[in-house]
Amino acid sequence: MTSTRVPVDANPLKKNDFIRQIIREDLATGRHAAIRTRFPPEPNGYLHLGHAKAIYLNFGIGQEFGGPVNLRFDDTNPAKEDPEYVDAIKEDVRWLGFEWAELRHASDYFEVFYLSALKLIRDGKAFVCDLNAEQVREYRGTLTEPGRNSPFRDRSVEENVDLFSRMRAGEFPDGARTLRAKIDMASGNINLRDPAIYRIKHVEHQNTGNAWPIYPMYDYAHSLSDALEGITHSLCTLEFEDHRPLYDWFVDNVDLVRHPELYQSVLDAGLAAPVAKPRQIESSRLNISYTVMSKRKLLTLVEEGLVSGWDDPRMPTLQGLRRRGCPPAALRLLAERVGISKQNSLIDYSVLEGCIREIMDATCARRFAVVDPLKLIITNLDEGHESEVTFQNHPKDSAFGERNVLFSPEIWIDREDFAEVPAPGFHRLARDKEVRLRGVGLIKCLDVVTADGLVQELRCTLDPDSRPGMPGASRKVKGTIHWVSAKHGVPAEFRLYDRLFSVRDPDNDKDGKTYREFLNPLSVRVASGYVERSAAPVGPETRLQFERLGFFVADRRDHTAGKPVFNRTVTLRDTWTDRHG
Repeated sequence: MTSTRVPVDANPLKKNDFIRQIIREDLATGRHAAIRTRFPPEPNGYLHLGHAKAIYLNFGIGQEFGGPVNLRFDDTNPAKEDPEYVDAIKEDVRWLGFEWAELRHASDYFEVFYLSALKLIRDGKAFVCDLNAEQVREYRGTLTEPGRNSPFRDRSVEENVDLFSRMRAGEFPDGARTLRAKIDMASGNINLRDPAIYRIKHVEHQNTGNAWPIYPMYDYAHSLSDALEGITHSLCTLEFEDHRPLYDWFVDNVDLVRHPELYQSVLDAGLAAPVAKPRQIESSRLNISYTVMSKRKLLTLVEEGLVSGWDDPRMPTLQGLRRRGCPPAALRLLAERVGISKQNSLIDYSVLEGCIREIMDATCARRFAVVDPLKLIITNLDEGHESEVTFQNHPKDSAFGERNVLFSPEIWIDREDFAEVPAPGFHRLARDKEVRLRGVGLIKCLDVVTADGLVQELRCTLDPDSRPGMPGASRKVKGTIHWVSAKHGVPAEFRLYDRLFSVRDPDNDKDGKTYREFLNPLSVRVASGYVERSAAPVGPETRLQFERLGFFVADRRDHTAGKPVFNRTVTLRDTWTDRHG
């Protein structure tokens, strides 16, 4: 998989990818009078960046072509599913700005799936198989060798109906039997070599309780769910391309259009069930460097305590991105820039960061904060001096208004804005050197107080003629630094996040290492500093730019006015590339 730096679309409003071309042609030729799409997550984990692309594709197409979009939970594997995930998925979809036309579950159709399976048996197209999982793999064959028929493939219709009914009644233990489609064990597509339709699992289901000891397989349930809901275009990722013939086989051979009696239970439950033949279309999934997006691996990170939870701001989950402060609009912009294609690629993490910066730069008010505080005293001002300095809340947008920031002779500056021995090109504060104190005037450092080899305090003078409105205010110096009044600033916690992994492709285990070994030990640093008074009382999830430091968000869980907590969403520029090449 190659790394791709995605160019900015010169006209992002004009979308003419191959999926939209197909839809326009289907509408123009009358294949469909209207479209209907769906987003079908499995509730076995939290949604991540890849799901965001799928959500924007399905719901975006729905909005563009005026078609409803269903949210349907693929809840056919209850052993791995949890209501917690269901609630989080609904919250995530709404956070991205969408509302579904109908909320559905694959479990709404369990009776339909069962009756449809009986129809396949009676039509001689399905059979009950007693092979265990290992034997099934042995009989399946390889990519170069055909499979062999199961010794149970030629059971009579009557025996198959009896056995499947007893499976349904819960007579057999887990794994004892499966129901398999009877297709072609010599097919070049292994998915068509008599795939399983049902397996026995005595597991309680979150919606149906213990009513079902058998559960349908994904390919079977997904295709029939689409047909039942009248989905016209079933949008999937490329790994399902080889499954499309099986998808079509189930739709064609169950043939709900000609057998409405199969979905009477759906109608009785009050669910509308428009029947159509859906069309599956595949496109590339979203892969981002410096992260993993396997639910299994993300679950491992959570369960092993390698992150603080599914909403850890370093995680690529939508909950994690939200807590980190990523605006939903940035994910929409990312989806537009990545686009829709048939080519898998690894998108550089900097593309995501660039989208975040672009949105936050336009939408975030500016404030002052000091993350690593160093005391600075202006000695030629009275100790009790206090004044207000007026700043624009956004340098590019006057609609954000202005604010007054209290100033006093004792202030905090960031420690990195001072150097005892400045390196060449260092344009900030040093002994006997002038810099501009943002909005105040020019200061010069005359004395440095140290203890145990560490700088504790700077003593400086302010040139009174350089203050705003004075004749010397326009005098040029190379450096400008920000500040927070020591008297008026509010103590705050800063969580400085970086990339979770230290290598661009942590999924690549060719050297015998696993993704766990590539975790970045510097992916989070917690600092104690100060913010200007107006930053402290903002509500949770308020996004700000702390000038010269980066874009931050008030933590949605821990932030309060009395104890501010800010998460760094992204730096002001791509410092990772500067540091790592």
